[in-house]
Amino acid sequence: MSDEHPNYDYNPSVAGAVVAVIAFTGLLGLHIWRLWQSRTWFCIPLIIGALFEIVGYAARGACHNRLYAFTPFIIQTVLVLLAPILFAASVYMFLGRIMRATGRSSHSIIRPTWLTKIFVTGDVVCFITQGAGAAIMGNATAKKTIDLGSTIILVGLVVQVLIFGLFLAAGILFHKRMRKGPGSKSTWEWERYLVLLYAASLIITFRNVFRVVEYALGDDGYLLQNEWPIYVFDALPMAAVLIICSLWYVGNLASGADSQVDHVMLVPDGHNSCHERIVTCNL
Repeated sequence: MSDEHPNYDYNPSVAGAVVAVIAFTGLLGLHIWRLWQSRTWFCIPLIIGALFEIVGYAARGACHNRLYAFTPFIIQTVLVLLAPILFAASVYMFLGRIMRATGRSSHSIIRPTWLTKIFVTGDVVCFITQGAGAAIMGNATAKKTIDLGSTIILVGLVVQVLIFGLFLAAGILFHKRMRKGPGSKSTWEWERYLVLLYAASLIITFRNVFRVVEYALGDDGYLLQNEWPIYVFDALPMAAVLIICSLWYVGNLASGADSQVDHVMLVPDGHNSCHERIVTCNL
């Protein structure tokens, strides 16, 4: 951006940034502990995303009384913008693992292995698109270039919302078929995890819609001219997603691919605690 104009139309709040950093640091610690305890590797993007949030909001706080500082501005813009894409990656991977763990992969309109690949690939495309848009905005010196970067980000956000819509449709159809078909009374709580997955997906979609509206309104819009919306409609929802996803650390669900789940047991993990293990038998 040009040095002739401040990066913000307000003075970023130190208090707000500190609260966000503390909250996301606590959630990061929770997720690291759960990962160490259960070795649920598909949740690693959640940890990276939490780190993005921490660094992003710390950079935002560093912009207090430094409205022309370029480096912290671009750091917070990029990291806070991209963190939810990492959360989405774990959401996509979890659905495929739930499907395989139920032993009823045939109920899915897309093979679970392909489902994960398709949606995670779409997630990567959104990540690159929005990252490129943020980079263009950060290095822009002319309004035309800034508008181009904003448009690219907007396109990436819209695509992300559409991908989430297709993803939810695939999950809901699988859910309906599971409830009607054999295996619906499996003792493993597959339905509980699907509900948690829906909740996380809808919250991320809500946040993405907020961002779409924010960029669509432009620099003169209310959402970019005031600070409170980013905490209420971005930071708070993402903290809620991390809280929900902290319940997903159930080990390697993929190991029961194409098998009938018999039951889930809580077994010692060698660290004076227990975690869920899937016990399967072949169809």
